[in-house]
Amino acid sequence: MARKSRHDAEASAADEQPSERDSADRQGAGGEESLARRLDRLTEECDELRAQALRAQADYQNLRRRHLSDVEAGIRKAVMPLLEELLLVADYLDLALAVRPSSDEAKNLYVGVEMTRTKLMQALEREDVRPIRADGAFDPELHEATGTEPSADVAPGTILRIARPGYTWRGLVLRHAHVIVAAEPAAVAGEGEERD
Repeated sequence: MARKSRHDAEASAADEQPSERDSADRQGAGGEESLARRLDRLTEECDELRAQALRAQADYQNLRRRHLSDVEAGIRKAVMPLLEELLLVADYLDLALAVRPSSDEAKNLYVGVEMTRTKLMQALEREDVRPIRADGAFDPELHEATGTEPSADVAPGTILRIARPGYTWRGLVLRHAHVIVAAEPAAVAGEGEERD
């Protein structure tokens, strides 16, 4: 009977082994399934983190751009009035230089004013203040027409001369150039007749 129970024990062990193998196979298949699910979940998390990182980088770039724009606007607000005042000083110096000196003392003063104006304009140029060109066609973004004159020599809308120079700073108009613009001779004559 001992043999039989031993044989029965071996048979039952043999019966159990395939079921353990089946469960191991099932666990392996289930493990593979759970590994695949885990891989999918980790891939989704990775994609989500990558998207968050890209959004954060875009937010940083926008913030940086906005900050630089605010700083630039602050500089413009602080510097432009000063530059406009310095241009007014240059205008006064130009008026002083428009009168030719007659005495030796006035000539010395003239030379001093001329040197002062030259130094002022050099300093403004170092700060990127540039004169607006006032030759050729009238451009309303750069020029302000302070008058018209009849001219048969040039096309209407052509700048004839500068009444007051204009300047830009870093590509922005500090002061429009005041110019006299050519008009058709008949148009100007017709305006004069209407006034009478």
